[in-house]
Amino acid sequence: MIAERWINWIVLLGFVVLPLWALFADEPFTITLATRAVILALAAVGLNIALGIGGLVSLGHAVFFGLGGYAMGILAHHAQTYAPLELGPLVIEGTKSMPIIWVTALVTSALAALVIGLLSLRTTGVYFIMITLAFGQMFFFFSISWSAYGGEDGLSIYVRNDFPGLNTLQPIQFFGLCLAVLCLALGIHSRLRTSPFGLALNAARQAPERVETVGLNPMRLKLLAFVISGALTGLSGALFADLNRFVSPTMFSWQLSGELIVLIIIGGVGRLMGPVIGAALFVALEHLLGGLTEFWLVWLGVILLLIVLFARGGIIGILTGKAGPNV
Repeated sequence: MIAERWINWIVLLGFVVLPLWALFADEPFTITLATRAVILALAAVGLNIALGIGGLVSLGHAVFFGLGGYAMGILAHHAQTYAPLELGPLVIEGTKSMPIIWVTALVTSALAALVIGLLSLRTTGVYFIMITLAFGQMFFFFSISWSAYGGEDGLSIYVRNDFPGLNTLQPIQFFGLCLAVLCLALGIHSRLRTSPFGLALNAARQAPERVETVGLNPMRLKLLAFVISGALTGLSGALFADLNRFVSPTMFSWQLSGELIVLIIIGGVGRLMGPVIGAALFVALEHLLGGLTEFWLVWLGVILLLIVLFARGGIIGILTGKAGPNV
């Protein structure tokens, strides 16, 4: 069996080598596919903090993904139309600066996660799943009716936003930027998992009553994890919108929330690189099989079924011979 740390390094090395090969082979579309996989992996890493460590099965995490995307779309839209955003007495100028957009996406998603978490965490089990789904549907239908920003047709952004010192229109440079953000998120996940907070959160997932007896509040632990999770997923939404230069209500869809959960399960729930492996496999299947049949998701379903039945630790669990945490 292979040690998990070696799997982690091999996966990261693969994400570096493949785009570099595509650069020298003049295959920019392959770099774009790798960028898509990295951004989806970032979203799944965010969810994995809540799901893998805290045991929070959220079917509404697309809310934060969509909020991050619309934060980027709205700010960039007002920058390209030279019309400020007026919210009563508050006037907000548009911007094409990625750092400012990222901070906006992080703050917006974190605040939304705080409000949703305060309400959702009053429930557990299937009720928690359903209330997060309900919030997702609320945002989805609101975005459809938001005619000021495209409504059901979505909102197009003409030029990718700027990052100091980089030409983000170059696929390899934008990929490197996204990979750096993913590595930072993986570092946060790794530190959280082994920190006193992560250990207390894991204990709150398994035995909340015992956690209360030592003076800790399980709901506060889960709420903080939910907020961090939502913030990272929101950042991925901003990057995804920049990749496509387009935002639409589909970014709020419950199908996207389900896909993020599937990515984590395939790679390994609670595993550091589980979401990354799941995202890479998802994008690869989408590209290789999507051109052959519109029913390519059937094969993804077969893989998911086999993993759930025979490999509870996901692909990493198969390679290491160790099952993941029970959620």
